[in-house]
Amino acid sequence: MAGGRWSSPAVTHGLMALFAMGSWISVNSLWVELPVVVRVLPEGWNLPASLSVLIAFGNLGPIAVTITHHCAPGRLNERLVIYCIQALAVVASAFLAIFWSHTVTIAGQERSVPFLLFTFLLALVCCTSNVTFLPFMFRYPPQYIRTFFIGQGFSALFPCIVALGQGVGKLECKTVNGTVQPRYLDESFPAQNFFWFLFVMLVISALSFLALTRRQTDSQQYSPPPESLDTAAAKSEDETHRLHNGGTPVSEELVQVEEQPPSDTFWTPRNIYLLVLLCVSNALTNGVLPSVQSFTCLPYSTMTFHLSVVLGNIANPLACFLAMFVVLRSSAGLGFLSIGAGVFATYLLALAALSPCPPLLGEPAGEALVVISWIFFTGLFSYLKVVIGTLLHEAGHAALLWCGISIQAGSLIGALTMFPLVNIFHVFTKAQDCVSNCTLH
Repeated sequence: MAGGRWSSPAVTHGLMALFAMGSWISVNSLWVELPVVVRVLPEGWNLPASLSVLIAFGNLGPIAVTITHHCAPGRLNERLVIYCIQALAVVASAFLAIFWSHTVTIAGQERSVPFLLFTFLLALVCCTSNVTFLPFMFRYPPQYIRTFFIGQGFSALFPCIVALGQGVGKLECKTVNGTVQPRYLDESFPAQNFFWFLFVMLVISALSFLALTRRQTDSQQYSPPPESLDTAAAKSEDETHRLHNGGTPVSEELVQVEEQPPSDTFWTPRNIYLLVLLCVSNALTNGVLPSVQSFTCLPYSTMTFHLSVVLGNIANPLACFLAMFVVLRSSAGLGFLSIGAGVFATYLLALAALSPCPPLLGEPAGEALVVISWIFFTGLFSYLKVVIGTLLHEAGHAALLWCGISIQAGSLIGALTMFPLVNIFHVFTKAQDCVSNCTLH
């Protein structure tokens, strides 16, 4: 009986979500913990710029994987690569928890070399996961890729919840000598504990992947014969039972056969259209809008910022869960969905540009509108990404590789676009705490 429950589809979905959670949880955790570490490390608020650069260098991993696929098709053992990068992430997170506050004197100045080194290693793992985890998903039926994106949503949600429990960014306004000044409250627990939480999450993700591969090996002993044409035609009907359709993972040999489909069969206008939508959506969700979230929310209140972060991160896995039951396959429908999400993105960018005096400042309607905009922006684009991932899954193993490349390329383009605007040219103006930033009419 226990063996039957262990091999059930529900267990596979659970393990898949926990495995996917490890894809970007490291970088997301580093971002949410920055307000704590900048008060300790000598670089101060120059750390966000350093983190952006290190994440950009983390793209060396996807570049190496892509070159390997191109120069030696079928030779890259994705399972072994995933084992290696997960082990690297676990070790790096453990050393980060121990040595994050240590500094090294270079040219007479204190530098947080251990923190930057382990941050780079974790960024390398996160970036490489997009071009290894997704192609690995080709071994599973399409419904599991939706669970995979739900897990990726958890990679942002869990660190956010823990950081809120830690009390990151909480302050109170105190009057000192007739002047109102912000006083930042101490956190509930130190940054070292938070980094140990990251270590535990990465261990759980690695163990989940180990369990998945073990179950996959066991299931291949009972693999059914290849699908007939009639069975393949009925695939969409089978997917109506999302969480109860077991679906046997395919073997390594079948993946190798499917890895390099003829270029004229994949590079169709529709697939190119899907990859472009995926690239643009990730540029906005992973690069452009996160860079200005504080500018869009903090002028209203700190609570507005926290609500936007938490509810937006909740909307991500919920939208992915919706895709378990409703998959929009129409190209026109996906285009309209992108336009709808783009409207909310435009509004949020306008708020950032008008900071620290956005419209409806001091009005409950203004606070509600910015929170709702973040929820719909995140939810719509999250649904779009999981649907495109599902459609590309049906196009083969190489399509999932290009799916990962598009996600990473879009994220990089968005981050590199916003970095000079925010950190060099200072296009956006941050609202000052406990100060009336503009005259209310």
